[in-house]
Amino acid sequence: MQGQDSNRWRALVVIALAQLMVVLDGSIVNIALPSIQADLGITDDNRQWIITAYTLAFGSLLLLGGRIADYAGRKRMFIIGLLGFAVASALGGFLPQAGALAGVIFASRGLQGLFAALLAPAALSLISVTFSDSKERARAFGVYGAIAGGGAAIGLILGGVLTEYASWRWCLLVNVPIAVIAAVLAVYFVRESRTPGRARYDIPGALTVTAGLFFLVFGISQAESFGWGSTATVGFLALAVALLVSFVVIQARSAAPMLPLRIIRNRQRGGAYLAAFFVGTGGLSFFLFLSYFLQLILRFTPVQSGLSFLPFSAGVILSAGIASQLLPRFGPRFVTFTGFMLMSGAMFGLAQLTPSSSYLSAVLPFMILASLGFGLIFVPLSSTALSAVEDNDSGIASATLNTSQQIGGTIGIAVLNTVAASVTTRYVSDRTLNAPTPDAFVAGYGTTFEISSAVLLLMGIAWVFIVGKNSRLTEGHAERGATQTSAPAPSGRRKGV
Repeated sequence: MQGQDSNRWRALVVIALAQLMVVLDGSIVNIALPSIQADLGITDDNRQWIITAYTLAFGSLLLLGGRIADYAGRKRMFIIGLLGFAVASALGGFLPQAGALAGVIFASRGLQGLFAALLAPAALSLISVTFSDSKERARAFGVYGAIAGGGAAIGLILGGVLTEYASWRWCLLVNVPIAVIAAVLAVYFVRESRTPGRARYDIPGALTVTAGLFFLVFGISQAESFGWGSTATVGFLALAVALLVSFVVIQARSAAPMLPLRIIRNRQRGGAYLAAFFVGTGGLSFFLFLSYFLQLILRFTPVQSGLSFLPFSAGVILSAGIASQLLPRFGPRFVTFTGFMLMSGAMFGLAQLTPSSSYLSAVLPFMILASLGFGLIFVPLSSTALSAVEDNDSGIASATLNTSQQIGGTIGIAVLNTVAASVTTRYVSDRTLNAPTPDAFVAGYGTTFEISSAVLLLMGIAWVFIVGKNSRLTEGHAERGATQTSAPAPSGRRKGV
């Protein structure tokens, strides 16, 4: 057994800084999207690729990135991911103002997604292997959870300020100094870890899962443009299913699988991945539709809209700290369940919004409720998803958690955006209106919040039964697994692995 890393808390600061950059980028670009479109002459049909190019690369390459980090070195991939992310951000930020070159920003966003797929699983797995004590690990995941939840709201604030008072380009260029500083600090404070022995990559598995996730996300993006019943949508989704089924078959038969099935067969870890998927499906759309409501209905400016999410950041930071204290004592079962109930209740409350609702009385209380729930969910999920995982597999386990949430969020936003548009269109048609009114838009938003509330409620109930009453044992298993940094433990040592 190795001793505690003396630089572990400094390493956590570096990892948290990198995570903040990735989370900021995801939300900051949403605020800047209208300005980017106007400045570069991007059509309405093509503007979605500013977002989709990133999610396609990120979502489809995460599992591969996690396995590369395990074999090539988590610190090394962490630093490469940071520097690559900086280069990709600079490419988009310094793009000349010319419509003919608008496609370059799609490429830069795709490159950001590629390097984020190396960075994200390496960052999360570094926490697992750096903190061997269960209580310290819970605190570390508390910090990570606060950054992951609060950073999205901070990104909306920063995006509004930069877009309104500087330029949308700074929404990309702001990543460059953050990434460079984090990379330099990582050289000194982050300890390298990797799977011992010769790297063995599952090439057929890598190709099928990467292509399968790509076509899944791409097919969903086609549904937004052409409808769920279109030939393009059905064809790409069917191809995705076939490739992902092939991936599972390959993993079951491979001597060196990319995603060892023992990772997801474990009841608690499998439940964490499933929960992360539905948090993405029902929870991440919260930012999108609430931003629509604030800007289109309440007529908030980009800065006002961003600042209105500041209480959400504070709430997540508070609840993540609470979760990190509760997790070692009570385990993830009811801490996470409480978070799901809070988020479900918040979504139900937001479903009651009307065009005459005010921010202070009708939005702010439920925003705070959602923020408290998010912190109570994310911290236990991060810990549970890596519990009892050998250090050799921590990168791929981290990538699986990120992939679950990323794909869940993509599916949720695509489906709920289609639902909102359909409800608004039906509202206009039923009342023979000439154009959508605020009531029509709010009817669509309300329906999405109702669906999100139901999804989160059902997942919270399912979580209690999936995890089981002995879930407190998770932390003990994780502690023993995290201390073995030089070699894998004997097979069959842990239940469910």
